[in-house]
Parts: sequence; structure tokens; C-alpha cells
Amino acid sequence: MRIETDIVVAGTGPAGLMGALALARAGFSVALAGPAVNLADRRTTALMKPSLEFLGGLGLLEALEKEAAPLRVMRIADATRRLLRSPVVTFRAAEIGEDYFGLNIPNRRLLAVLAEAVAATGNVTRAETTVSRWTLGEAAVEAALADGGAIAAKLAVAADGRLSPAREAAGIPVSSGSTGQSALVLDFAHTRAHEDTSTEFHTEHGPFTLVPLPGRRCSLVWVTRPERAGELMNLDDAALSQTVEQTMQSMLGRVSVEPGRQVYPLTSALPRHFAKDRVALVGEAAHIFPPIGAQGLNLGIRDIESLVRAVGAHAADPGAPSALAAYDRSRRPDILARSSAVNLMNRSLLSDMLPVQFLRAAGLNLLGAAPPLRALFMREGLRTGSGFGSLFRA
Repeated sequence: MRIETDIVVAGTGPAGLMGALALARAGFSVALAGPAVNLADRRTTALMKPSLEFLGGLGLLEALEKEAAPLRVMRIADATRRLLRSPVVTFRAAEIGEDYFGLNIPNRRLLAVLAEAVAATGNVTRAETTVSRWTLGEAAVEAALADGGAIAAKLAVAADGRLSPAREAAGIPVSSGSTGQSALVLDFAHTRAHEDTSTEFHTEHGPFTLVPLPGRRCSLVWVTRPERAGELMNLDDAALSQTVEQTMQSMLGRVSVEPGRQVYPLTSALPRHFAKDRVALVGEAAHIFPPIGAQGLNLGIRDIESLVRAVGAHAADPGAPSALAAYDRSRRPDILARSSAVNLMNRSLLSDMLPVQFLRAAGLNLLGAAPPLRALFMREGLRTGSGFGSLFRA
């Protein structure tokens, strides 16, 4: 079967599903190509308020709130054993006039709600198969499908992940590499209330991050050495529960890990361009960095919002060079700033150099001791340009 459409979106993760929905709501005909949605993903995603507003605009927020937990307080705790350590830094949404920073949502719920919305959207055609080959022309793109079909479109949206075949077809160079870390991901129950507080323990091998779930439950992302992640993965539930509890200094009481733990290798990647030859990159096709500070999918949602604006101004040809140039320009400062900041923070945790440790400890100490500076960082973290950008508008 051959499908002719305005836009083809490759990838059925959160970024691909959101991109297809948003572009369809903007009036474009969309074909979404990718395998069946992975409803076995045990991870959670912390979405900040601007991302929730985007989902609200798609009519999806109410369905997601039922299984989500608010993030009202975020803490950074230095759990390294180094000579120079910083005090605990606490960020409270109330300090900047917000009820909460965002919501922590189980990925399987997020994906299920998005998939249902895609199925109910009339101008989205679903091709439940992968793209086997891309042909990029001056006036159109064509995606040859693994099931023998094809999709012709004016624009390809690459939401096809960190290895992105669409990005490769467009010849976009990527600076990438392993961070030398892996992330153990799991959910656990605990006996003390988390009080809607997310805590990021900084260790010598990466962050150990607790994010609240409804009730007395949390999700954990434990970034560490690959061999250590493997050891943790192989522990029985009782031993792992005890290890998690000890690592978080029993702050949530007794811990009981739940079934479904997973380990993911961590990489970082940054393409030279975010759009080229009728291909626009979104999500992990456009940026990959360690899970620090709840940036990943929030950045991907901003990709989608920018893309909708760029192609909306070129409705007759959404893949026109001028549309893609506008998209690339709009995303470059945000992506470069966020990825650089996260990678720098991660490297500062891994570094044994005393000057690096001093700068990191001094920076966190300053944030903890200076409420106006802390508020500035919170506003910037929540809404790009509302913190640092306000200094230049004043």
C-alpha cells in the first residue's frame, strides 16, 4: 500500500506520538510509521508544567493526571565521599509562585493515552511497521516500509531514536559517545511519605534519583558504572531493597522494590544540524544526554512545539528549506544550552580533579544560600527564557 500525505513521522515513542498528534491538530495530514507502542516500559517521565500545558492543549492531561504524582519540592544532595562537598540544596515550587513543578507519569500510561489519541485522530494514518529505507528528494521524501508499503510526504519527522535511520539518510553528522555509565530503573514502595519531593543524590558514579509516584511509592533512576548496574540487576528483591534503602540513607523508611527492574546503557549525542533535506529531528534523534534534572522529554516536547510553529508558517510545503531553517535556528540555543549543562554536571560528578569538585560544590552552595539566584534557576528550568532571559529584558 502506498500512502501520500503531508508529513510522515517515524517512531512510536512519546516524541513520535506527540509529534503526529500535534501536527495533525495543526491541520496537516500525517502518516505515523513504527512498531506497536511499547506498553511494557517500566520507566517514568517527569514532565514540567509547560509540557503539561502542551498535553492539555491536546486534550490529554486529565487522562494522565490519574496515575501521576506532583513534584512540589526538588532536592540535590551531595552523597559523594570527596573532600569538597556541598550542602543539600532544596528547590520549592512555592518559592516561585507555583503549586508544583510538574508531574511524574508512568511511561506505560503516557504511551497508552497517546496511542489511543492517535487512533482516534482522523487525519493520522497509522503504519504499524518500520521504515526500511529513506529516499530524500528536492520536493518530497519517500519512506519504504518493511511490510512492502511506502509513504510519500513533503516532510519527514525523525522521532526514531538515538540511532535514527532518518537522520543518517539525511547525512547529518553526530557527535556521540558512551558516558561509561548505565542506569538501573525500578519502582519501589516505602513506609514514610515522600511529601511530593524528588531527591537527586549525587554520587561519584552518577546521580541516584528518587521521583515520587502516587501513594507511598517512588521511581528510581540509579546511574552508576555498568558493572555495578549489572550486579544490582542480579540481586534478589530483598538484597536490592536493602541496598536502595541504605543508599538513600533510609530517608523514606523501609523499602520494597517492585518487579520489572531494567538497565539501560547511557550515551550522549548531539547532531550538527536539527533539520536537513526535508528531515526534521525531534526527541532522542536530536539530543541525548544523561538523566539529570528532568530535561529529556521536556526538551523533546519543545522540539515539537517549535516544529509545529515553523511548518505552520509554511503550510503549503512543510518541508521547504525555509521552514527547516527556521526550525533549526529556533532549537539550536535551547538544545545546546541544556545538553551542555547536563553533560557538564555529569562530568563534574565523575571527575576526581580538585578544582572541578571545588567549582561544583561552590556553585551548589551558592544556589542553596541565595534565594534570588535559586528562584532564577527554578524559573529558567521550568520555562526557557523566563529566568536568565528576564535579566536582559529588565
